[in-house]
Amino acid sequence: MDRTEPQLLCSVDGGVATVVISHPAKRNAMTAAMWRSLPELLERLAADPAVRVLVLTGAGDTFCAGADISTLRESAGEAQALAVAAEEALAAFPRPTLAAVRGFCVGGGSQLAAACDLRFAQEGALFGVTPAKLGIVYASSSTRRLVSLVGPATAKHLLFSGELIDTERALRTGLVDEVLPDRAGLDRRVAAYAGVLASRSQLTQASAKEFAAGRRDRDTYWTAEARSSGDTAEGVAAFLERREPKFTYTTGGVEPTG
Repeated sequence: MDRTEPQLLCSVDGGVATVVISHPAKRNAMTAAMWRSLPELLERLAADPAVRVLVLTGAGDTFCAGADISTLRESAGEAQALAVAAEEALAAFPRPTLAAVRGFCVGGGSQLAAACDLRFAQEGALFGVTPAKLGIVYASSSTRRLVSLVGPATAKHLLFSGELIDTERALRTGLVDEVLPDRAGLDRRVAAYAGVLASRSQLTQASAKEFAAGRRDRDTYWTAEARSSGDTAEGVAAFLERREPKFTYTTGGVEPTG
């Protein structure tokens, strides 16, 4: 495989799927083909019971510089539709998702990071939402997701100006959850935290993810799942026996959030 070609790389280890945005020639900018392939890749990973956590990151020292601008010459509307579809597929992934951010996280890169459940960044990373630099109407779903993370004022600052913000401001406004001093520290923290999530109950995680996304019609469903899952009994038994629980519930059949 030629790793200089624009592509999404994927590996699974210890219950953690790592998806790497790789387009070295253009700071990991997403091509139309890459946008199209992400939902398909996520669907395959969601169907794999061995995958308990997903980590999204960029190759080298950059997360993602956004959409490959050359693709906008043909049809900006189509390019945006592809980006939104990929963002929504990532947001709907039924298991915990983490973005590990280094360097530039701009435009479509910010869309993808915002669609993850949590964001960890290396000190020095830069974040920007840049449609105002291109005369693009930012999708309503993407705007609402950004507002839910950082609040209306910061969302307007980012959208109105297209200016980049640093990790200090991103952390303060809620755009990122943790900032690590260097790449090694970021990699260690993300690996450790992903390992923790992989050991926890998917029943709890999947229901919490749906409820946090605003679902109000699934209480009965999740109550029934809890009764039949065995995870609650295992969790209580493990606590009383002072051992690590072995949860068996998987979310392969869970409907997407929305």
